Amino acid sequence: MEDLTCFRVLLVAATGHAPEEITGMGAADADFTGNGVRFTLVKRRARRVRHRVFVTNEQAAHSGSGTLDVAEITRRLLAVTESARERYQFGTDPLFACASGDPRKPLTFHQFRHRGDASRFGYWLRKRGLDISLPHDLRRMRKAVKVEKAIAFRGSVSDIADDHTVQTYKGHYAHGTTLHVIAGHTINRAQEAWLAKAMAGPVVLDEDAAEKLEAPEALDALGLTRDQAEEIRTGELDMGVTSCRDPYDSPYSKAGDLCAVAPLRCLECRNAFVLPSNLPQLLLFADHLKGLQNRLTPAHFRTQWGQSAANLAAVLKERTPAELDKARRQIEEQGLRLQLLLAAYTEFDV
Repeated sequence: MEDLTCFRVLLVAATGHAPEEITGMGAADADFTGNGVRFTLVKRRARRVRHRVFVTNEQAAHSGSGTLDVAEITRRLLAVTESARERYQFGTDPLFACASGDPRKPLTFHQFRHRGDASRFGYWLRKRGLDISLPHDLRRMRKAVKVEKAIAFRGSVSDIADDHTVQTYKGHYAHGTTLHVIAGHTINRAQEAWLAKAMAGPVVLDEDAAEKLEAPEALDALGLTRDQAEEIRTGELDMGVTSCRDPYDSPYSKAGDLCAVAPLRCLECRNAFVLPSNLPQLLLFADHLKGLQNRLTPAHFRTQWGQSAANLAAVLKERTPAELDKARRQIEEQGLRLQLLLAAYTEFDV
């Protein structure tokens, strides 16, 4: 029985399945293939039958001293239990079969059920002088496997709970370290998604880039069609402060509707293209933001206009003093004004 406990520990560690699923298997439930073994595992409480293939030399979850080869462990287990299985009298061929006897009684052959002192996990640990925290239950190894799977699959419950129901996982395993791992990865994914949106700002083009906008390599890099590039270059998609790749595909409006926030949010939009011809309007918009900053509280201004102000400052920083002077002269000579809706000049502090 002690030898079978060793095999039980190894198979639970290598497969990640419950101890009762492993010890309840029959020899016929282990079907050897050309590159491993295929297990038929029965979870009676969950009334589920699963088939798992374990490939030879596949990296196991617990591999502190090397790879655990499920197929090789199973072959050795079959060899150890062959004599007991031949003498088993109940018509089945259990994978875990053993013999037990009493000096006053005949030798009996039966299926290993990890009951009795000699078959208990705690007895096995004490015999080998191993010191682990209480309680001494092999099912704790399965919970350790769950934690490792949570880390490996980055908190995806559908993958972690692949050997039982999601409800069982949430009720028995999704706590402690596992819960912290799942929560951490969920928060990280949300932060990465929002960061990606925040970083997806307008595309800024200089004179040379604007002239080469219709080049095939530029179209591929920017995800534009030739018609879109031509309309941007000629000003047909000018939204006031910037140009736009498609005003009817705005991240701020329903798909198919004309963008409802242009040009106020163009400097925060991934569809925006800033051309040299937009520089006069950008300078006027910068003056508009300075006026808002003087009228609004710092917290309100940062909430409503902080990202636009930061992106605008980055765009203007890339322009040379000569370009800025030329744009200011153009504003004075042509009497240009900021192209905003009348409602945009009213700010509600709510």
